[in-house]
Amino acid sequence: KMDKSKPHVNVGFIGNVDSGKSTIAGHLIYMKGGFSQSQFARIEREARDIGKESFKYAWIFDQLKAERDRGITIDFSQRAFTSEKYNFTFIDNPGHRDFIK
Repeated sequence: KMDKSKPHVNVGFIGNVDSGKSTIAGHLIYMKGGFSQSQFARIEREARDIGKESFKYAWIFDQLKAERDRGITIDFSQRAFTSEKYNFTFIDNPGHRDFIK
């Protein structure tokens, strides 16, 4: 739950397809404690089992089966978390032109 006394910061990740937007966003959220270790262990195991371990941080955002199969973000997604000073919402956006509207 967000602490309403803290300032809120929205961070949107935009860029070309395969530029690492989901991976960077997911890694930052994981490093800052915005995603539980047990949830991450499950994602890491699933990625390793199908030979896509390098996608483990991206999969924090990329939840659709099609996204995981193709290795690209198809739909935007967001995750909120809080730090000592701020409330954050990270927004991951597709980079492939077929999914930008």
